[in-house]
Amino acid sequence: MIDNREKTESYILVAVSTGSEAETAASLDELEELVGAAGGEVRGRLTQNLERIRSGTYIGTGKIEELKELIEDEEADGIVCDDELSPAEMRNLSDRLDCKVLDRTMVILDIFARRASTREGRIQVELAQLKYRATMLTGMGRALSRLGGGIGTRGPGETKLESDRRSIHERISRLKAELESIRAHREVNRARRERNALPVLALVGYTNAGKSTLLNVLTGAEVFTEDQVFATLDPTTRNLKLPTGENVLLTDTVGFIHKLPHHLVDAFRSTLEESRYADILIHVVDASNPRADHQIQVVYETLRSLSIGDKRIITVFNKKDLVTGEFIPRDPDADASLMISAKTGDGLDELTAVISRLLKEGRVLIERVYSYSDAAFLARLRKYGEVLEEEYLPEGIRIKAMVPRAFAF
Repeated sequence: MIDNREKTESYILVAVSTGSEAETAASLDELEELVGAAGGEVRGRLTQNLERIRSGTYIGTGKIEELKELIEDEEADGIVCDDELSPAEMRNLSDRLDCKVLDRTMVILDIFARRASTREGRIQVELAQLKYRATMLTGMGRALSRLGGGIGTRGPGETKLESDRRSIHERISRLKAELESIRAHREVNRARRERNALPVLALVGYTNAGKSTLLNVLTGAEVFTEDQVFATLDPTTRNLKLPTGENVLLTDTVGFIHKLPHHLVDAFRSTLEESRYADILIHVVDASNPRADHQIQVVYETLRSLSIGDKRIITVFNKKDLVTGEFIPRDPDADASLMISAKTGDGLDELTAVISRLLKEGRVLIERVYSYSDAAFLARLRKYGEVLEEEYLPEGIRIKAMVPRAFAF
């Protein structure tokens, strides 16, 4: 009987610490989680303290020999470096170690290739992979041939990577054209939402903070959730009815991470930019994570890189049920901060109340008499605004309501 199960590859994690050793250790913890999500196994770590990354080899010559012994002792298939390697660094390490050499970027791209399920998601991932590999082709030589199968080879990785650079760029151009077509369709949907004056809320946050779980519990969606990084990649939008009776759209977005590859940011830009058109950002934070402050910083840096820095923000400290000891939910850059548990439902009433309050602050008060022939418009007004008073008069319907500005003219 033939066993078709994929062999679990084993790796040694390698990092250069140019600052805090605690920060480096935490980054390696995250890298180990990434390797696990990509289907690999970690058998050891090696860290070197340097003022800067060693050009051409990433780590020093002496550490390379130490790493080679560690690989042999642990019978590892290869190494994963915690930074993006240059073509020369990948080639030199591969030649010296005679094993598979990956970097953090390749692992993240591999996870995205595994998880992308929609046509748009698959195109975005392939585009990011091809852009990354186009920059890596020069001088990689034998390093590419050692990749074989496993982590780092999914998606376009199955193709002949040493092929003519021109064909790769032609493929990139075709993928960009397909994404542009999808982006144009997204713009049409967005324009329709704007005409309807339907408020849009976007869930943003570090990967595995609980965004999809929150979307599910608030809207009844059935988005896949799992306690792992990048469990979901494809944006999902669902209708949310607030306690005031108002309807809003809630959109889940791809999670952020420390050292998120810029190729991914570029490829997923159209998806990530859904946040730019939102009325309010709901920033979901894993309150149980000891590095929550660092993750908050990463999220804000990523939002700034996307030119999304002028939105009203509600920071939601999630996983309250996992927090021990005193915890003060505080984010000085947010318009409101609160603590919830999407899993147990604790704090969700407060969250919807805060959403209603912030939306109301962006509304205007109107008091008018509308003709009975305006029934279709009044139905939209009731759906997207908050009616305070309604009176039927001989000449029409008197409405007093808090409505989006689009209804005030």
